[in-house]
Amino acid sequence: MSDPDVDPQVRPAVEQRPTEPRPAGPGGLDRRLADRPPGYPNALVWLRAGILRDWRGVLGSFLATWFYVPLALLAAVWGGIALGVLGLVAGGTQAGDALPSVVRDAPLVGPLLDAFLNRSGGVVGGFAGFAVGFLAGFLVVLVLPWRDAFDEPANLFTGLVGMVVAAALVGLVYTLGRVLLEPWLLSVSGARQLSRREAERLRPILSDCAARLGLPSVPRLLIEDDPVLTNARAYARHIVVTTSLLDEPDEDVAALLSHELVHWRTGDEVTSAFVRGVGLPLVLVHAVPSWLMRRFPHPATDLLVFLVFWPVLLTMRFVVLPCHRRDVRAAEYRADAGAVLAGHAAGMRSMLERRRSFETGRSGWDEAVCATHPPSELRLDRLERLTPATADEATAADGSPARVGTEELFGRPGPVGSRRAWVLVGALALIGCLGGGALTTAQWLLFRPQAAVDAYFSALDDGDGRAALAALTPDARAAAGDGGQLARIVGGEGYQPPTDVDVTSVERDGDEAVAKVAYTLAGQKLSAELPLRRDESATLGLFHRWQVAAPPARLSLPGAAGLTVNGQSTPTAPEGVELALLPGAYTVGGQRNALSETPSQVVHVLPGQESAASPDLTPTLAPAAQATAEESVKAYLDGCAAQTVAAPQGCPFRYYTGETVKKIAWKITRYPTVQLTLTGPTSAQVSTPFEGRGSARATGTTTGFFGTTPFTEDEEIQVVGVLSVVDGKLTFRPAGD
Repeated sequence: MSDPDVDPQVRPAVEQRPTEPRPAGPGGLDRRLADRPPGYPNALVWLRAGILRDWRGVLGSFLATWFYVPLALLAAVWGGIALGVLGLVAGGTQAGDALPSVVRDAPLVGPLLDAFLNRSGGVVGGFAGFAVGFLAGFLVVLVLPWRDAFDEPANLFTGLVGMVVAAALVGLVYTLGRVLLEPWLLSVSGARQLSRREAERLRPILSDCAARLGLPSVPRLLIEDDPVLTNARAYARHIVVTTSLLDEPDEDVAALLSHELVHWRTGDEVTSAFVRGVGLPLVLVHAVPSWLMRRFPHPATDLLVFLVFWPVLLTMRFVVLPCHRRDVRAAEYRADAGAVLAGHAAGMRSMLERRRSFETGRSGWDEAVCATHPPSELRLDRLERLTPATADEATAADGSPARVGTEELFGRPGPVGSRRAWVLVGALALIGCLGGGALTTAQWLLFRPQAAVDAYFSALDDGDGRAALAALTPDARAAAGDGGQLARIVGGEGYQPPTDVDVTSVERDGDEAVAKVAYTLAGQKLSAELPLRRDESATLGLFHRWQVAAPPARLSLPGAAGLTVNGQSTPTAPEGVELALLPGAYTVGGQRNALSETPSQVVHVLPGQESAASPDLTPTLAPAAQATAEESVKAYLDGCAAQTVAAPQGCPFRYYTGETVKKIAWKITRYPTVQLTLTGPTSAQVSTPFEGRGSARATGTTTGFFGTTPFTEDEEIQVVGVLSVVDGKLTFRPAGD
């Protein structure tokens, strides 16, 4: 590739015998690409040479399109305007208040700074606000698509690689489409076959120019009906001229056709097509304002179009085209040198002196690219350096070679790739395949949704509650509450994990999935659906783990003391407690004391279940509680009978008469039946049924008006009281005591 700012390397031309160009007729893929330039081993080499030539243009098109530069410019300008207005207002009204009181009160200096800020603070604040807003708006659009890369550096690499591959694929498909469909596209645009008279006028000149350039074949020549504008353009497989060219002298026509033959031979259109393809979204949007300005040429239209599409127009003008300009200018200088090599320097000089450019585009992109052509004066200056002053002069006056040969002009494309290049490509492909295979295998074994389910139930099978919690999503773990208590319960005695777990299917929707699981719990075969979620953070910056999104089930228990789950004590609370439990079977036990006992119950918690059925923790009398209660009541009554008073204090019987009791003795003749009714785990109501009442006999004497009289009286006994556990022992307390 030649440099437009440096004289091209030229050397005396090698004498070549002009040969009559012939039509190209290759087969295979090349048959589809008939009329392609000669000098390339095959069509792949031709396309590769054109695609890989202008890396600067490709890079500019890629950056401008795939990094959303127009949107970044739009956000930057609006952000700059917003903060600029804010800075203008704030700077004009609050700048003076920013001075410290010490500086403001200083003689001369304080008033000077205060006056400066009051009069210029708004301007300074406006400029500063615009600069900050412009930079912030521009960076926000550029950085926002990469926000995930802040936590995962690998996303930056994979994202860039994906963008490069996508851009290259779009560019390649677009280039192939343009080349393959070129005859149809040119026909639609208005190009037609030459008539007999037009062919007799132009084709001999085209063949002669090709022979002088050493080209064994020529492209297909088409013509457009335009009697005013002399225009010519080389495509990948065609050269299109306008009918006005027929009125030009033969020398000028030969110079123009020689120029276009060089463009065709070097594949300049393939290069331009690939640059357009890489930036295809931007090019398509840019086509709208370009068409409007061409279709309605008026200053008002231009202003309106610019106000609407200015981000796209500025991006194309100041980002894409400057990167592409170097190759375009080098191609123009090279094509001019081809006209000199063909012996038509005078015609090329005449065309450049009479016209600013004889290559104009029919689309917005073509017009923009043509605008990057070198100025005609610089091209004329280059022609003078390439043209010998005399026929025998071999070098120019400054010592530079006078002419360029076909080898230097067209180069040697060579094969599709050298052996070293193919070895390197093969090695990289092998490394990529092995690395990709290893990463894919690791992803399949360790980081697929099934792996998360297997890890979850494996931890439960090991009784490792903490590992099972680690397999849950953060919000599900947060719902577990005290993870330490849950881990102790899972690891306690009596826990039965789900067994024979089998993931039958997984239905995935983006970063969420649902796993259908078959399992066995307490000898019963069941199935469940577990929601899964892909972790946002990546392991090693590459792999995203899947986590179970089902929170632990809630189990409601009474807040009484002494309850246990798998042998682990539960909290006490008057309103009851809720425990978070993972899937499995749990043994829930209640209090056991001298009065009552609560039978243990097994609670089943199913995977994906939100709440478990609360167990029936109703206490029952302990086997020895009845006998102990009867003994306590007997002892109580015996104590009452031991009192030698008519009304023993706190006792369920008494002797009542209107006379004075002189002497009395009590004897329990029949103990009452004791009936216990539990009122709680540690208390019971003691009562005597009507048919189970006892009796006590009182004997003694009374003193009255008639003297001392003996008596014998039987009293019914009905015991009422509370039997409770005190210090681990049963204690009877009669009612009213």
